[in-house]
Amino acid sequence: MKTPLTLLTGASRGLGLAMAEQLLAAGHRVLAISRKAPALQHPALTAWTADLADPAPTAARLADWLAGIDPSTVCEVALINNAGVVSELAPLSQIGAADLSNALRVGLEAPMLLSAAFLRATAAWPVPRKLLLVSSGLGRRAMAGSASYCAAKAGLDHLARAIALEEAAQPNGAKVVSLAPGVIDTDMQVQLRSADAGKFPERATFEGLKSGGRLDSPAAAAAKVLAFLAKPDFGHDPIGDVRNP
Repeated sequence: MKTPLTLLTGASRGLGLAMAEQLLAAGHRVLAISRKAPALQHPALTAWTADLADPAPTAARLADWLAGIDPSTVCEVALINNAGVVSELAPLSQIGAADLSNALRVGLEAPMLLSAAFLRATAAWPVPRKLLLVSSGLGRRAMAGSASYCAAKAGLDHLARAIALEEAAQPNGAKVVSLAPGVIDTDMQVQLRSADAGKFPERATFEGLKSGGRLDSPAAAAAKVLAFLAKPDFGHDPIGDVRNP
């Protein structure tokens, strides 16, 4: 029996964990990649622990793993690049080089390397292929005090545009979208609300989102992201937002 295969980064908590749970419940085979193992046990789950601040070894491992999959057992394959981090919330000039480098490597370099490995390894698979980059509204609206996060997410958007052009010229090219998932009640939101207001002037904005009940739960956000991934016209536009499906 053929099953859908989904590869997912950042699966140990928040949106990623919720997506892993929902994918498994829907009958997907899941490869979850995260810094810590997700608190999940399922016969269809393969979990790797990896630090995506050093993404090259994981990209090579992914290529080897996919080479061992029999495509005839798969009805569709997708990679969801979800992992990301927020550096210290402060003006760029006040943040250490290691913190900035970590944010860009996890948030942009890792998705690029993993996407390249995924596209190469599945190029000849005779099944629908999808690539989803979890972006943010902050990739499309600059925010003082979070330059590295804004830059990484904007980079994902333009990466999706470029890959979509490349894949459109290939036989059975992958469908690609960089998707903003809305605002979600995760540890990242706690970090935003706890920042030094003197260094991060938009702290009050995020406090208002929480107090006003305008944050999606991880489960609700995961359902929206996966519904977007399942759309028949997924990839028609390489830039998406769950709030404007």
